[in-house]
Amino acid sequence: MSPRRSDSRRRMVLSTAELLREYGAGATSIDRVLAHSGAPRGSVYHHFPGGRAQLIDEAVALAGDFIAGLIEAAAEADDPPAAVDSFFALWRGRLVDSGFRCGCPIVAVVVETNDEAPQAVRTAGAVFARWRAALAALFVAHGLPDARGQRLASFVIAAVEGAVIMCRAEQSIDPLEATAEEIRDVVSRALRGGTGPDAGPDAGPGVGPSTGSGVGPDVGSGVGPEAGPGSGPAVTGSP
Repeated sequence: MSPRRSDSRRRMVLSTAELLREYGAGATSIDRVLAHSGAPRGSVYHHFPGGRAQLIDEAVALAGDFIAGLIEAAAEADDPPAAVDSFFALWRGRLVDSGFRCGCPIVAVVVETNDEAPQAVRTAGAVFARWRAALAALFVAHGLPDARGQRLASFVIAAVEGAVIMCRAEQSIDPLEATAEEIRDVVSRALRGGTGPDAGPDAGPGVGPSTGSGVGPDVGSGVGPEAGPGSGPAVTGSP
């Protein structure tokens, strides 16, 4: 595949992820993707013989890989609170930069009945499982029993996603800020062995008390303010 064709393909997938975040799966049409990405119509079935369903599935996978990479990078730094903070910081930046229009593309394909693209729901499930596994492995490496690590990882992901939805509904960052602070405290106490029915003396080393809200600096929307519908080919950055 030539670099030009490869670039066009990536722009279309990034545009699809952006549109899923803002409009949901049902409103993410081929026409809207073409207008957003600036790609020629003939490129759709050249790059995506499966059409809209394939585009949505690949966009979900790409967005999932990006966020999993953040978690896994923080895990390599051996800092559980930083891994959780990076999750919250990503959504804080996207919510604020988009005026609370931007949500999670993974959630977008799950909450809608979308018989046209059933594979996207399966891909979304695999994405959530990967995020959960990455966080759980980090918590277990810091001394939590496996069952507790899995539960805590699920709780963190559910809390983040729920907070994002609340922020969009309330047009305020307050739910995310409050959730981030509470989650950071829960994670810190759990790793010190202070909570949980199976978190005993083997719960591992402490990570220190909670410091601040747990929300790091803005990391941007991932696509940029110029990448709204009809903005043409200037789609850059993360999905």
